[in-house]
Amino acid sequence: MKILYVTTISNTVNAFLIPHIKLLIDEGHQVDVAFNIKRDPSYNLIEFGCKIHNIEFQRSPFKIDNIKAYKQLKKLILNEGYDLIHTHTPLASFITRTVCKNMVDIKIIYTAHGFHFFKGAPLKNWFFYYPIEKLTARWTDVIITMNNEDFLAAQKFKMKMKDSVYMIHGVGIEVNSLSESNGNEREKLRKKYGLNTNEFVLFYAAELNYNKHQDLLIMAIKILKKEMSNIKLLLAGTGRLKKKYEDLIRKHNLQDNIELLGYRNDVPHLLKVADVVVASSRREGLPVNVLEAMAMGVPIIATKTRGHVDLICDKFNGYLVDKDNANDFAYAIKKLYNSKELRLKFIKNSYFKLKEYDQLNVLNELKYIYENILITSNDKKRNID
Repeated sequence: MKILYVTTISNTVNAFLIPHIKLLIDEGHQVDVAFNIKRDPSYNLIEFGCKIHNIEFQRSPFKIDNIKAYKQLKKLILNEGYDLIHTHTPLASFITRTVCKNMVDIKIIYTAHGFHFFKGAPLKNWFFYYPIEKLTARWTDVIITMNNEDFLAAQKFKMKMKDSVYMIHGVGIEVNSLSESNGNEREKLRKKYGLNTNEFVLFYAAELNYNKHQDLLIMAIKILKKEMSNIKLLLAGTGRLKKKYEDLIRKHNLQDNIELLGYRNDVPHLLKVADVVVASSRREGLPVNVLEAMAMGVPIIATKTRGHVDLICDKFNGYLVDKDNANDFAYAIKKLYNSKELRLKFIKNSYFKLKEYDQLNVLNELKYIYENILITSNDKKRNID
């Protein structure tokens, strides 16, 4: 089959989807990719023989350039004659499904990495994103979700095919390649990064934006600073709120306690120097950063939101705290700071949940969807009305 993978920006493919594309290549399919090239595409795509198409998607749905992206994508699809299109990320997926809504010979898979509407979301998200997802589901053969809340929501949509909503266990992580650091390695890495051995290090890797909500962590450190002078928060990532967070850190005199690390490609090493991984986002699909922390033996404190609640059971393998309460976050940090026994308990209990999120299992789940639902099951009852 001739398959096209579509995402809004190249970063998504680079970070998460290379193994998924390789699965299809290994099965004998041709796979091309289309995205806005914000970062150089992975060299793996060239090795696989994928055609790389630059489509000028904009991350904001309100940018006029998305009309240009629509035209570029439509021309590409008509010229190339794809059998199947697998689309990711909301904006690219909306445009793709709009382009293909009357192209009956093309099968469409949409992977929702986290709907923008969810329990506790602002009403504007429900007013804007829910109707769009409901409408475009009618032009979709299969929706793949990554958490229980999204799975239940998608099942209510009317789609091209009955019984065509699936849930997989995230994008997959290589559990065996992620290992807990030993004492010597941890000490060497801390020295490399200029960290003292007695510092209690918190780590969070995420884009600096409203959703990831790093200001919650900054305020928690402000609360803890007086009684925990050795606390250190490392924030890896770039984003439009960098200046705001720099100002907030200076305002509360937290320069010695918080470091903004910028874009990093050494996250596994940074995880090895961390005592606790923190995750402050307002919404998630199924967060890879939390899964990696679980695999590498780092206890977790996260906000009580979709995606986090799929991975963490409060007080069993981590703490779940209110997403707008810095005092609760500070209290949870203090509990883990004061109890190595509790940290070890959370680490041990996290291992029990990891197997189903391993990359091999996720690839098998995807293979089932591709082969049994889209490729060999053309006799599925259609519900086009």
